[in-house]
Amino acid sequence: MKFAEVLLPVPIPKSFCYAIPPQLDLELVVGHRVLVEFGNRKMYTGIVSEIHQKVTEKYDPKPILEVLEVEPSVLPSQIKLWQWVADYYMCSIGEVLNVALPSGLKLSSQSFLQIHPHFVIEENLERLNDREFTLMSYLEKEQTIPYTQVGEILEIKSPYKTIKNLIEMEAILLIEKIKEKYKPKMEKRLRLVQYYAEQPHLVDKLFEHLAKKTKQEDALLKYLSLVPIHDDHLLNFHGVNKREFLHAGRPLSPSSVGTMTKNGIFEEFERQVPRFELSAADKVQPTPVLSPAQQECLEKTIQGLNDKNVCLLHGITGSGKTEIYLQLIKSVIDNGEQALFLIPEIALTSQLVRRLKVYFGDVLGIYHSKFSDNERVETWKGVQEDQFQVVVGTRSSLFLPFTDLSLIIVDEEHDSSYKAHDPAPRYQGRDLALVLAHMHHAKVVLGSATPSLESYYLAAKKKYAYAGLHERFGDAQLPEIKIIDIKEKRKQKKMMDDFSDDLLHELNNNTEQGYQSILFQNRRGYSPYVTCDVCNWVPSCPSCNVKLTYHIYRNELRCHYCGHKEHVPHTCVSCGSTNMKTVGLGTQKIEEGLKTHLTDIRVGRLDLDTTRRKHSYEQILTDFEEGHIDVLVGTQMVTKGLDFGNVRLVGIIDADTMLYYPDFRAHERAFQLLTQVSGRAGRRGETGTVILQTHQPKETLFAKVARNDYRNFFRKEIKDREQYHYPPYTRLIKLTVRSEKQDLTNQASEKLARLLVNWLGQKRILGPQEPGINKIRNYFLSEILIKLEREGIDLKKAKGLIQKAILQQKEEKAFSRVWVSIDVDPQ
Repeated sequence: MKFAEVLLPVPIPKSFCYAIPPQLDLELVVGHRVLVEFGNRKMYTGIVSEIHQKVTEKYDPKPILEVLEVEPSVLPSQIKLWQWVADYYMCSIGEVLNVALPSGLKLSSQSFLQIHPHFVIEENLERLNDREFTLMSYLEKEQTIPYTQVGEILEIKSPYKTIKNLIEMEAILLIEKIKEKYKPKMEKRLRLVQYYAEQPHLVDKLFEHLAKKTKQEDALLKYLSLVPIHDDHLLNFHGVNKREFLHAGRPLSPSSVGTMTKNGIFEEFERQVPRFELSAADKVQPTPVLSPAQQECLEKTIQGLNDKNVCLLHGITGSGKTEIYLQLIKSVIDNGEQALFLIPEIALTSQLVRRLKVYFGDVLGIYHSKFSDNERVETWKGVQEDQFQVVVGTRSSLFLPFTDLSLIIVDEEHDSSYKAHDPAPRYQGRDLALVLAHMHHAKVVLGSATPSLESYYLAAKKKYAYAGLHERFGDAQLPEIKIIDIKEKRKQKKMMDDFSDDLLHELNNNTEQGYQSILFQNRRGYSPYVTCDVCNWVPSCPSCNVKLTYHIYRNELRCHYCGHKEHVPHTCVSCGSTNMKTVGLGTQKIEEGLKTHLTDIRVGRLDLDTTRRKHSYEQILTDFEEGHIDVLVGTQMVTKGLDFGNVRLVGIIDADTMLYYPDFRAHERAFQLLTQVSGRAGRRGETGTVILQTHQPKETLFAKVARNDYRNFFRKEIKDREQYHYPPYTRLIKLTVRSEKQDLTNQASEKLARLLVNWLGQKRILGPQEPGINKIRNYFLSEILIKLEREGIDLKKAKGLIQKAILQQKEEKAFSRVWVSIDVDPQ
């Protein structure tokens, strides 16, 4: 008998052995999705990772219930990648599968109730109370009902007790119904019966037959105008979209068309159609001509890829890196291969896709988390079937089933959004791109105006090739950056709320001249918090150790960690005072203040609060691009790769907020954000202006941003990293210990730290210590940071010891309700 190792989406670090029934023996292969039973009545979609004949002695393998597809959805190369992710990021392969496989390819399981076959309601009336009788009567009528509907039927919030009683008296059964999530989108179409299409002369007789039936005659005429079967009868095979046929142009009578279908003149059929159409033009346009500087950079990039397989393309903002990417992608398409274009944020897809589809048409696919389950499955299948040669996507697109991947472009490679956080796997998309490329023998281009220190360091060490592009495209110049001293302006009484007179003057002039502006503040909401003006009491989240952020439009306080919401208090809980005030500023407050001081200016806002809906990103950016918005206020979403030719002014409201974080990457992130947002100004024609407001005008980092001096910034930062043993000179692994009791969290983290010190040495272990926010969602947190040298250490063995220490602690009864999450290469 044969057996299959099946990967399941559960956080257990192994595969599970299942028996292959004889009827499935010949059709089952590695990569097939299968339906299996796991535990007590739980059904899962699993992936076959291996087929063998080894008999396990630990347990009697259950049989595979069903093979869910003819062709496997997962390739062996993908399973190999999943295993690498599980090993490197110290998680289970089931957790990787859960993230990698789109939900639409998993079966969903829902609990249903049905009457027990041996239970007769009439014979047990005395045992049933009113609610139980109501439910049983409903079940007798409907046969089965979803568990989730019981409360609605009984008109109670919690039906658990009623259901429990009925199960105990063996009156009902709780069953699981399995349903496939993915459903192809089908379109109803209409065509002439083939008998007439193949013999056009019979159509003339058909007209004679319909001579007195005007509405049916109109329908036939309209069909022939859309499908000229006299020229080519094969056109009839595809027919027309039924809805469009009935309603487009001059509407037809649906009943007449229905009669013609019933009488054998027309026939209806269904056809699968894609959920999104990407072809933007009737004819794909040639890629744009490069400037001499771009052409030189392209040649350096190609040479670098030939030498090293990885090239860092360091191009200043507005230099035209995307045009170089287009040329590289075109060469891949011409060779019949696949390319992946990685971007850090969903916000960038709409503008980028509009640019790319003009050149690549319907060979371009999109993949990101804002797509529905069905849309993601269609892209998955399109990649596997070579329909899409180019995919634009966020980090999750690294898990797509590429069959002939030749090039990966990681745009804005420095961006922290490439790092996944909760749940596991907490992978770094940029680093995983390098591993995926190595497995496919593909090339990687890392592009950025402000490269990560790790990537620039590796390029400086000749591990990566390097190509520089240090002039803007066309005649555009880098913007002029003006540093405004907020303290001095307040002394001079030249600050209007949070706007300096210089910023308001420039905004007004810029708008009057027909140009647009961007204002950047890296905090959403109206203001960071509300406080009592008498006793300084501040409303805090009951589940997290954070102040609640004030959102003016809904007049509520909100926690950005757990989602808790509450009304703004009118009186202080501590002293009873009614003097409540807001402190600090977020994007909402800037938007409101701008409307107050510049009443004629049209203001838009781009942050997490305004972009929760599927198409909201695209709508806001389209409105801005089409000139319906004069000033766009936003968080770091406005800093990332957006290209608007009419923006001449960028305002940075409070640059200081980015500097003072207890994080060794704080200055790196500040330099990147400030440089990137400044780069949105003056990308076409006239030189742009940046107004940078700060309380620390002599801060050296701001001077380096103003000079666009990345190299000197890098030199200083890399020295600090080397001195204090931080990446790229070491590897970091962060352990976060959490439990519902603070004392228990502290005891567990101290015990774990002692184990790690004994096994790895004192110098490699920092902590434990409480993070800045030590309570999130009612769990108290403590962190341990592990530093491992890049050279002279067995990384696999060290990770094994870390996992052994976590497991050893977990086995102690006192720490059974303590959880430890592992973050490899935290950011």
